[in-house]
Amino acid sequence: MTSQVSRTTEQADGTVVGEQRKPGGVKAVRRLDRVIIRFAGDSGDGMQLTGDRFTSETASFGNDLSTLPNFPAEIRAPAGTLPGVSSFQLHFADHDILTPGDAPNVLVAMNPAALKANIGDLPRGAEIIVNTDEFTKRAMQKVGYDGSPLEDGSLDGYSLHPVPLTALTVEALKEFDLTRKEAERSKNMFALGLLSWMYHRPTEGTEKFLKQKFARKPEVMNANLAAFRAGWNFGETTEDFAVSYEIAPATTAFPVGTYRNISGNLALAYGLVAASRQADLPLFLGSYPITPASDILHELSKHKNFGVRTFQAEDEIAGIGAALGAAFGGSLAVTTTSGPGVALKAETVGLAVSLELPLLVVDIQRGGPSTGLPTKTEQADLLQAMFGRNGEAPVPVIAPRTPADCFDAALEAARIALTYRTPVMLLSDGYLANGSEPWRIPELEELPDLRVQFASGPNHTLEDGTEVFWPYKRDPQTLARPWAVPGTPGLEHRIGGIEKQDGTGNISYDPANHDFMVRTRQAKIDGIDVPDIEVDDPDGARVLVLGWGSTYGPITAAVRRLRGAGEAIAQAHLRHLNPFPRNLGSILAGYDKVVIPEMNLGQLALLIRGKYLVDAHSYNQVNGMPFKAEQLAAALKEAIHD
Repeated sequence: MTSQVSRTTEQADGTVVGEQRKPGGVKAVRRLDRVIIRFAGDSGDGMQLTGDRFTSETASFGNDLSTLPNFPAEIRAPAGTLPGVSSFQLHFADHDILTPGDAPNVLVAMNPAALKANIGDLPRGAEIIVNTDEFTKRAMQKVGYDGSPLEDGSLDGYSLHPVPLTALTVEALKEFDLTRKEAERSKNMFALGLLSWMYHRPTEGTEKFLKQKFARKPEVMNANLAAFRAGWNFGETTEDFAVSYEIAPATTAFPVGTYRNISGNLALAYGLVAASRQADLPLFLGSYPITPASDILHELSKHKNFGVRTFQAEDEIAGIGAALGAAFGGSLAVTTTSGPGVALKAETVGLAVSLELPLLVVDIQRGGPSTGLPTKTEQADLLQAMFGRNGEAPVPVIAPRTPADCFDAALEAARIALTYRTPVMLLSDGYLANGSEPWRIPELEELPDLRVQFASGPNHTLEDGTEVFWPYKRDPQTLARPWAVPGTPGLEHRIGGIEKQDGTGNISYDPANHDFMVRTRQAKIDGIDVPDIEVDDPDGARVLVLGWGSTYGPITAAVRRLRGAGEAIAQAHLRHLNPFPRNLGSILAGYDKVVIPEMNLGQLALLIRGKYLVDAHSYNQVNGMPFKAEQLAAALKEAIHD
């Protein structure tokens, strides 16, 4: 996991830290401290695979990194159109970084649509590698180019590398028994080979990956390997690329340990498996596939050997219903979804509140309302998580801050659910789910002990001396009720959504009892033990920037920029959103101004104003993309000097 300690200030472009020119016509090698690369093409061009493989090799090399995959919102937009552009951005460095970067230093554009969709994000002087074979008159007209941007001077401010990627790939594969269309599919591997040469990335891992992926299709495997190697050799021999680049491993960015590259959804899945093992409970996932949460279902289905059972239900309601049934049966129960699914699951979440059973509701947020923007990120489900149920139905809410932090957040959600016998909402989002970063694999002894004791016998004595089991007799510390596994002799009790009598669990319509039970359920959530929030304020600032969830990276990068420019600003980031940390009120009262950046229209700010009567200032964005550090730095600087 990337460190929170500032080691360098993130800039808009990479800094040249050295250059070695070799004699005898051998190409020069330029050393950089970091670089931002974006692969872009049609959704059928394999840009996500290309970016993922480049990322894997970069992680194995030892760089710190952060990624931003960007998928088309349509399942299959027409080829060559702007809505069909798929991109993958990777920021890697020899030091600690926090975001995928604001502006690419290098754009690989596989067609005119990819160029047009991304050119506005590039700073002047950036390198552009274009597949000239796709710049046909028809393809350019499809995206609104009247003439070729490669020839009309509009790209004169950039370092343009026109490369006939398709033709070179077909030529490299002419010895294989492939049609031209089949050979063209490997052009992403040619591009990957070229970029691997440019940035001195290892190649062994990619070659091993291709051999495993296409083991049953040797002709396809050999073609992809040949295209990958041809791309590397093209970079080595062509006159158009006179310089290659080195970015040293980030040797000082990480604590000692074993690391791997991990996405937020994968980290969350691993965290759920780890939680079930630490709780000594089987893990049950009841889920209905929905973007961007489906990868958790896919991953957990692979781990039956760890006692994981996955159920792909016919709809969202069935998924959470099955999960709640598994919780009643003694499993660590989980349901995964996105915002539209949370709306459908609301009634069953309320039932879980009434039953007081542990249940993890994982919401990978996306743009809404309704179907909205399925592949784009947003933080707009906070108020739904807090209040999106009928009656007084309080639920703890927590949010991870980085892709790797999703592992720890899953463990924390399980701790709260199991300890306090309550459903817990875990709010990740598309940015975290699909993005990736290095993750230090924890040692077993670092993981929390989550074991629970099931009820095993009577827990109450009646006035006549009879020993009975009361399903709503509470632990005096946590206010949690006992968890009785069905079939345990002598522990028969009622379940259901109708209000229960305190202690006995009998159905009760008594007004005083209902008032007591409502207040008790609220007191249980209010009493959850959460750590105090920590404030990063080395200079005694008067302005505090408060964030939650995935805004951590952009906020922290912006704070680093401001401090590097001599500004004083404090930073705090919330993981626990219900209940809030107990010291939050006193922290907020210590600053003249509180600024809350959110990818919504001010939901946390609304909660902060309502609970603490603090005039929190919102800074909001709902364009389906994460904040940029430069953008936040400008807004925070304005707040400091306002």
